[in-house]
Amino acid sequence: MIFEEPSQSGPESIARMNRFFPLISVVLLAYVAAAQTPSSDTAASAPSGAVEPGVTTTVSPEVAQFQKIEDSWSDAVNRRDQYALELVLSPLFVDVSAQGDVTTRNQQVVAVISGQDKALSLTQRVVTVRMLGDIAVANGTYTLHHKVNGAEIEEKGVFTHVFERERGGWLCINSQRTVLRQDNSKQKKSSTAETPFHIPFLTKSDKGPQ
Repeated sequence: MIFEEPSQSGPESIARMNRFFPLISVVLLAYVAAAQTPSSDTAASAPSGAVEPGVTTTVSPEVAQFQKIEDSWSDAVNRRDQYALELVLSPLFVDVSAQGDVTTRNQQVVAVISGQDKALSLTQRVVTVRMLGDIAVANGTYTLHHKVNGAEIEEKGVFTHVFERERGGWLCINSQRTVLRQDNSKQKKSSTAETPFHIPFLTKSDKGPQ
């Protein structure tokens, strides 16, 4: 014979459910929280709104590529390296300086290796690059330390460099530099400061004949 246990119902069954309900609720809440919380790997790889220091994702591949070429150009000038400079400048290279002087690649090389200008130092920073097939136009800023009439000066300005694709690389065929005028504001302030000193002079001259 099989005896079945009498089923529990009524107040006793309800009391047992009330005891287990808080435990079930805690387990469900913990599961939901674990499902909604991203793992450490996911959080680390998730993109954020701000760019972390050292990340250069905003720099285009073209700008980075031509910045290396400009760095090689500057290093060749600073180290007085003829061979390195010839690897950057095309045989057809023409340079127009900020003062309007026009020189060729050979003249640029001679000026560098002669070492007559001991203060000669160049840095160049690429800002934009436009790709036009086998032609690329790079624009940026530069700082040039050199001598003018025996005096050392620091020349800051902007440049436009035109490159031509040659045997899988790039050679500069044209350079144009323009100096940035930084003393205009100072001149305006000085002229404004001198204006009050002319007023008494004009007033005195008007009273002179009387």
